Amino acid sequence: MSGIIGYIGNKRVVPVLLEGLQRLQYRGYDSAGLAVMKDGKLTIRRATGKLRNLEDVIRLNPLDGTCGIGETRWATHGAPTEENAHPHRDCHGTVAVVHNGIIENYMELKQELAEEGHTFTTETDTEVIAHLIEKYLDRPSASTERVTLDDAVRAAVERLTGSFALAIMSAADLNKIVAVRQGPPAVIGLGKNEYLVASDVPAILYHTRDLFFLADGDIAVLTPNGVKL
Repeated sequence: MSGIIGYIGNKRVVPVLLEGLQRLQYRGYDSAGLAVMKDGKLTIRRATGKLRNLEDVIRLNPLDGTCGIGETRWATHGAPTEENAHPHRDCHGTVAVVHNGIIENYMELKQELAEEGHTFTTETDTEVIAHLIEKYLDRPSASTERVTLDDAVRAAVERLTGSFALAIMSAADLNKIVAVRQGPPAVIGLGKNEYLVASDVPAILYHTRDLFFLADGDIAVLTPNGVKL
């Protein structure tokens, strides 16, 4: 039962994510990781074992920003290795996904995407989501407007069978986290010029007590200006 957290606001995001993940440790996990957006670039740090191992990785190779996502992962598809740890990325490293749940049709989707030229580096079902979002981000829009991350996420989740709570970022659509719930809980926190998503309330209570749970099928878009459902 993985634990996810996402934050966008005006604070340094790494301490916020690590503190949130610490409060989600009760869910059980065998690896942890986070992705941070800064200057239009996604940077990821991951480690197996306890959360302190991830903290050591970050201490040796720091990263910073004000928007990010993180996860404590309990392995269901693929061994508990650093390679299989979340967050997962697409081919170009521009999409990052954290996921609690199971994608039942991931092998079918993986084969389809591989035939289209996507390259996979992990054994997980979650990596399929990142590549599927990449596919729809790259698809030309019917109008003159560019495809947004929320458009691509909406198209991707319509292809997924299973249960999932997701938090997603992309360097192709900056200053945004898209959260999805289909089964596992996802709670949204509304702070003062900061917004959060998490698997459970304790992860965000330090920052705000103004919160609500997504309903099944909800997609939430978090930006520095607020939350849109």
